[in-house]
Amino acid sequence: MSNPVEHIRRYQTELTAFRRDIHAHPELAFEESRTSDRVAEQLGRWGIEVHRGLAKTGLVGVIPGRRSARRAVGLRADMDCLPMHETAERPYKSRNAGRMHACGHDGHTTMLLGAARYLSETRNFAGTAYVIFQPAEEHGGGGNIMVQEGLFERFPADEVYALHNWPGLPAGQIAVRAGGHRWGLAVGGGREYRFPTPDVRLMFSQCRLLRVSLFARHRPLRRASAEDRPRVTTPCSVFPGDL
Repeated sequence: MSNPVEHIRRYQTELTAFRRDIHAHPELAFEESRTSDRVAEQLGRWGIEVHRGLAKTGLVGVIPGRRSARRAVGLRADMDCLPMHETAERPYKSRNAGRMHACGHDGHTTMLLGAARYLSETRNFAGTAYVIFQPAEEHGGGGNIMVQEGLFERFPADEVYALHNWPGLPAGQIAVRAGGHRWGLAVGGGREYRFPTPDVRLMFSQCRLLRVSLFARHRPLRRASAEDRPRVTTPCSVFPGDL
């Protein structure tokens, strides 16, 4: 079995280019049409089954593992930006006035794409992985609307995992938090949304993949019934940086 980090390193340059492209074209809640198109295009290139139209611009990719099993895990990322003007001067500065990926959702989307590509190329797990790209996290409750429109009826994940950047944690540090039904892993970044290592995209994608690995290998599960409320946790809080 190949090392996931070394495997993902092969398309690190592509992930960086993708992140910078959607950073330059930020879209507000329920307006993420271009972003959704770009995500669907990438998933399709990798042979991933794509379902679109949930909460208007949301989409889900379906990745079956090599080994059949009734269990399934969801990995989720958000796609929308904030209504802010970007003042920093860089080649991939926002081209949409009054809109900016200031909360790192461009990074979140790219991280999940990196994990999706790895999973589609290796499929070294039992069951099904759903990659969920949610609109309107900042304003509009896009995740709730996806659920109301049948997300878990169509894609019945036993558990769903997400991540978010954490600018306040010092660069190079990792923190974990446990308690109740939630636990977290945080990877710190430097000041002013900058990260000192070019390999951070690999680490982000690896956080996603670790969730699938732990779920598939170590957690005993029962199949969720219609009355069950899927558990959504945020297991890997990371800092996207200036990639």
